Amino acid sequence: MRFMLLMIPKGYETAKPDTMPDPKAVSAMMKYNESLQKAGVLLGLDGLHPLSAGARVSFSGGKAKVMDGPFVATKEVVGGYWMLQVKSKEEAIDWASRCPASDNEVIEVRQVQEFADFRPEVQEAASGFRELKDEVR
Repeated sequence: MRFMLLMIPKGYETAKPDTMPDPKAVSAMMKYNESLQKAGVLLGLDGLHPLSAGARVSFSGGKAKVMDGPFVATKEVVGGYWMLQVKSKEEAIDWASRCPASDNEVIEVRQVQEFADFRPEVQEAASGFRELKDEVR
C-alpha cells in the first residue's frame, strides 16, 4: 500500500516567497528521511515553496482562471510530502509519528488510490491509465 504523508506547517499559508527552513530542523528531518530510506519504505519526498510563490488554476464555465498566491482565507497549506510503500495504514501512522516535527506542524496520512481500488466502471473509464503511469516513471 502506498501512503502520502503531508506536512502541514501552521503559519506557512502566510509565509513570504523566499522563506527557507531552519538548518537545524532540516538536519533533524534528514535523519528521519534517511531512516525511511534505510527501512526501504521511502518512494519519494520533497518540500514545497510557500503558497505566496504559487498559483491556483480554477475552472469556471469551462475556462481556466489563474490566480497568483497568496490566497485569501487559506487555513492549511502543504509544506512538503513523503510517499511511502508500507503494509498498512497503521505502519504509515507509525512512521509519521517518528517525524521530528515541531509543535506547529501536523502530518496528514492519506492512502493513495490504486487502480485495483476502483469499481469496474471506473477502471473502464480510466482505460490507458496504467500504460500512461508506466510511461511517466
